[in-house]
Amino acid sequence: MPRLGWTMEAGTVVEWLKRDGEPVAAGEAIFSVEADKGLTDVEALDDGILHIPADSPLGVEVPVGTTLAYIAPAGATLVSVEDSSGPVSPGGPTSEQNRPQSIDSAAPRGGGNGQFRISPRARRRAIELHVDVASLAGSGRSGRIIERDVVAAAARPAVPRPRAAPAVRKLADEAGVGLAQIAATGPAGRVTRSDVRQASHRQPPDGLTEPMGQVRRIVSQRMAEAARTVAPVTLTTEADATELVQVRARLKDELSGAVKPVPSITDLVVRLVALALLEQPDLNASLVDGAIQRHASVHVGIAVDTERGLLVPVVRDAHLKSIHAIAAEAARLIDEARRGVSATEDLSGGTFTVTNLGMFEIDAFTPIINLPESAILGIGRVVARPVVLDEEPEAIVIRKMMALSLTFDHRVVDGGPAARFLQRCKHSIERPFVSLTR
Repeated sequence: MPRLGWTMEAGTVVEWLKRDGEPVAAGEAIFSVEADKGLTDVEALDDGILHIPADSPLGVEVPVGTTLAYIAPAGATLVSVEDSSGPVSPGGPTSEQNRPQSIDSAAPRGGGNGQFRISPRARRRAIELHVDVASLAGSGRSGRIIERDVVAAAARPAVPRPRAAPAVRKLADEAGVGLAQIAATGPAGRVTRSDVRQASHRQPPDGLTEPMGQVRRIVSQRMAEAARTVAPVTLTTEADATELVQVRARLKDELSGAVKPVPSITDLVVRLVALALLEQPDLNASLVDGAIQRHASVHVGIAVDTERGLLVPVVRDAHLKSIHAIAAEAARLIDEARRGVSATEDLSGGTFTVTNLGMFEIDAFTPIINLPESAILGIGRVVARPVVLDEEPEAIVIRKMMALSLTFDHRVVDGGPAARFLQRCKHSIERPFVSLTR
């Protein structure tokens, strides 16, 4: 298990991209790892033949440095572990400690030393036909796997393995529900927690413990760290979003029938916030080793609710992007986050975060800072409301109002700069034609 980031302590093998016994080349992706909220394909460092032990952890979180598989030289001779040897290269035998398991020892099966037996001819056919011998029952003497067992297995139609997160698989096991019998409703045909619960015809009973998934654990750790270290203050205000809604309606009409995604309210706010941060750089800063680091670029994270938990993909250089570029980038990032295929680099490096709970009919709320950032802006719902216009003569009109909630770290930013920033965001939302055309 490689270390894919400075904070990574453990990872989960989500999928093997190459089969046991297949040749691999240096630089070729061989498996996918989920760690620190991201999904990363790991490449082979050498050429050779991939050997994946039957007990190699799949869908289970393991510490960095855990042995997952071996790559043996292409010219190595594979010999059964029960013969007290391993792959032997021209340079000599490997040590007992570092010797990879051969295909003979992929899983227990009625042979000596608790390992199953397979004939050399069957082994070669298994590699040719890409058959996982660990799932076979041998019909030869003493349960030995022979060629006809491999050929018969290759002729059987492949049954697709249901797609589900490790935590969902665990929940299905505890509920006594087979994943293959569950109708998947998640993205890309993934089985969700609600699918499992519906299939079991009951909610989890009292006392049923669901394992904390990796994303939930990381969110928990970061929220706890923020609670321990940050001096949070939340400011709230209300913006007249009538013209902002009109801007989005015009963009929607212009893009009718086009391939480009229609910018959302969140996309528009991301653009306006990025411009406001250029004017108020105190909010585009981080506290690093006791020093305040003000960032030259604006990288805005967008909080996304996913099946696995809260993810924050980052729109980089948002201050340099047009609203259409932000909409396209945000659509890609959100889709990948919800499908669970986000790259690690897309989930790190943010300098400010925007979170929108308006779709849940939430007005003002208290967002929690996403460390090491120093501030986060919460967006509430857009709701029509009677408003008194401060004009002569005064008039009561119906306007579309939006609540804004800014949480900032008082260790990094004082109340004055934070208030000015929120005021700038409010004015930009109320006059978006001026700001968005800059």
